[in-house]
Amino acid sequence: MDRAYDEPLDIAALARVALTSEAHFIRTFKDTFGETPHRYLQRRRLERAMALLRECERPVTEICFEVGFTSLGSFSRTFTRVVGMSPTAYRRAWRTGAGTAGYVPTCVVMSWTRPRGEAQDRSFGEAGRQEGP
Repeated sequence: MDRAYDEPLDIAALARVALTSEAHFIRTFKDTFGETPHRYLQRRRLERAMALLRECERPVTEICFEVGFTSLGSFSRTFTRVVGMSPTAYRRAWRTGAGTAGYVPTCVVMSWTRPRGEAQDRSFGEAGRQEGP
């Protein structure tokens, strides 16, 4: 999924590789990573789009299709919902703000700009902390 994030998600093929049924694959993936395969792939696509918006001057439409979205409308809506601003506004903000602040290590930029879901979606399957004994 990480290598082919720009291709359509094929749950049936992924389940065959994992030697499970589609339903079991989705359930196990969510239990392990804290998000469904679709949400994971969508997040990877948005991370790549954010990097391209920061690094190049290509049109938003071209970036949308390059990262695997099939509709500019759904890309823009998803990007705005997750990131909090449109792709064009993100690019503009990056160029006038963080992008002009000097060198920032890539790992820090990725951490700061990583699309975030709801708090319960960020666990990646880790055990929750319980209060008291």
